Amino acid sequence: MTLINQDTKLCDVILQEPSTITVLDRFGISLGVGDARIGDACQEHGIDVYFFTTILNTYINENYFPQTALLAFSASKIIDYLAKTNEYYEKNVIPNIERHFAFLISKTPAQNSNLVLMRQFFDEVKTELLQRIEHDRNKWFPAIAMNEMKSIGKMPSPVMDVEDFNDPIEEKIDDLINMLIVHLKGDYDHNLGYAVVTAIFSLKKDIKQNNRIRNRILMPISQALIQR
Repeated sequence: MTLINQDTKLCDVILQEPSTITVLDRFGISLGVGDARIGDACQEHGIDVYFFTTILNTYINENYFPQTALLAFSASKIIDYLAKTNEYYEKNVIPNIERHFAFLISKTPAQNSNLVLMRQFFDEVKTELLQRIEHDRNKWFPAIAMNEMKSIGKMPSPVMDVEDFNDPIEEKIDDLINMLIVHLKGDYDHNLGYAVVTAIFSLKKDIKQNNRIRNRILMPISQALIQR
């Protein structure tokens, strides 16, 4: 998708990349956008249009690197967005996958033991994702926020160097998807199987796209704050 700007219509963004629906929701924008342009929608919702378009472009375009944004944004804006993303995983995505898995298992003969093993592997993925969220909430995000306050003279405390939580979550989700696609055999409800795989694919895509925001925007800002 070509880079978006304040004149791009929101409906065009959603139609070309439906996964952005969840991103818009984190900014308080829901469906029913009409033919509003991004600039007008941001003004209506009190959103920094440059920040909004940078987040969307980073999310959508794998090769987009917002170098100029690193000096323009406060860390608190990025943290707020990523905190809402983590909340979305906790309250929506993980429970949705768990419901799909539970329903699939309940409709599958007990002898299909590989499905139970796949559910156990999902539980491991869930645990690792929740550990990263907990690290964000209690360590990484607060440390960055304190360093930002110190950089503008509002906090005299020493600089805290807390790195991002380096986890193989994307690889683990890929492994889970491969297990379902390659090894889910025997008697099971195919529609429910597709629902599980689709939900996990959606989680994988969102994590991958938001990891670009973590790595290309927040991480450099965090490192710059430590060096000030």
